[in-house]
Amino acid sequence: MQLATRAVVTAALAALVAVAGYLGGLPVTVLAALLALAFAVGWPSLANLPFRPGSAAVIAIGGVGGVLAVHSVQDQPYLRYLPVVFATSILLAFVNELLRRGGRERMVESVAGTVTGTLLAVAVAGWVAIGRTPGGEPIVVVGALALAVGSAVVALPLASWRGALVTTAAATAAGVLATLLLPDIDLLAGLVLGAAVGVLVSSLHVLFDALESLARKLPSVAAVVLPVTVTGILVYVVGRVLVG
Repeated sequence: MQLATRAVVTAALAALVAVAGYLGGLPVTVLAALLALAFAVGWPSLANLPFRPGSAAVIAIGGVGGVLAVHSVQDQPYLRYLPVVFATSILLAFVNELLRRGGRERMVESVAGTVTGTLLAVAVAGWVAIGRTPGGEPIVVVGALALAVGSAVVALPLASWRGALVTTAAATAAGVLATLLLPDIDLLAGLVLGAAVGVLVSSLHVLFDALESLARKLPSVAAVVLPVTVTGILVYVVGRVLVG
């Protein structure tokens, strides 16, 4: 999948998160669970893990389990059961290795890659948590719109450092503009959130977009979903700091 195509798909997914955040509640949870599943399918191929079905199952359980754990909590802190879900997923990563046959080659790499993938999938629960926080719905919309714009701009044919600056500036501008259109959100929150999302998108672009495996379908699925999942926990942290 070409860079431009991946950028458009990521931007579209981020726009869906913005719409779900505007609707609130259940739509955000359902979309977050679907994103975790899509990431789980593609990550083992992107990371070149040796036992891909087992790793995908562990990541899916962790990601979807984290989303459901956050959704089921009735009061703050909404993330209080997320460490339990992640710790259980780590144990499942070792069970996954016990189920392997054929000598269990690259076992350390397999465990590390599965645990890393689970952590990235679990991060999507941040969208659900901030969406349920009082005053957090506009934060979801602002963060998702900044991500959509940043993901689209990152495909421009610019030098690495110049592209990072343009991407960060565009995401920051989108965050600021979104705060002007939405009630109950401070301009500073949009500025900080947009800048943080822009830096994240630029960093992920540098880390992953040169991989040759992205020419294949499944690794590309993980690559387009990854910015959306990771931004979830970033938006939650920034939102809690700025909104409370």
